Amino acid sequence: MRLILASTSPRRRELLATLGLSFDALPAADVDEARILAECDGPLAQCLQHLAWLKGEAAAAAHPRALVLSADTVVEIEGDLLGKPAGEADARSMLERLSNREHRVHTGVAVQLASDGLLHSGCETTRVFFARLSADTVARYVASGEPTGKAGAYAIQGRGALLVERIDGDYSNVVGLPLRLTARLLAAAGMGVL
Repeated sequence: MRLILASTSPRRRELLATLGLSFDALPAADVDEARILAECDGPLAQCLQHLAWLKGEAAAAAHPRALVLSADTVVEIEGDLLGKPAGEADARSMLERLSNREHRVHTGVAVQLASDGLLHSGCETTRVFFARLSADTVARYVASGEPTGKAGAYAIQGRGALLVERIDGDYSNVVGLPLRLTARLLAAAGMGVL
């Protein structure tokens, strides 16, 4: 069975490759993540699974016999959701807010096969504890460019690891694709990983 990753994220491609599966990566459907999450009145996990499904829907429709994997990641702190920063000022603001505090990284994952109407989905949550960040540390990290395009304005697999004191949960989830959950969903859809 052909596997498609509906994402152009290099991090998601690298993580999925570690499972030893052959796959093609296609762009995710262009959806207004902020609007969808703001309008969702259910639990956050359910909203993220729906959003992940929407991101993979176009690829599934275009390739009905392929298994399509899609995901969406957000950072939550005190009930507020932090997506990708809009620019350097937004990245600074996010990092200052995360400094010396705990937050949660949530990733909704969906696996679908359009020809069968098959859908399996789930959500993974990891607790992340940031170190106390000085204004200079925040400024240097933002200037590195690494926060661009990253939920919560940091990349734990890069220099952002220096901002984190510890995590409780799945590291791969914080990078952008929870591998245990992904493997479980793929297996449920008929694609064995191990």
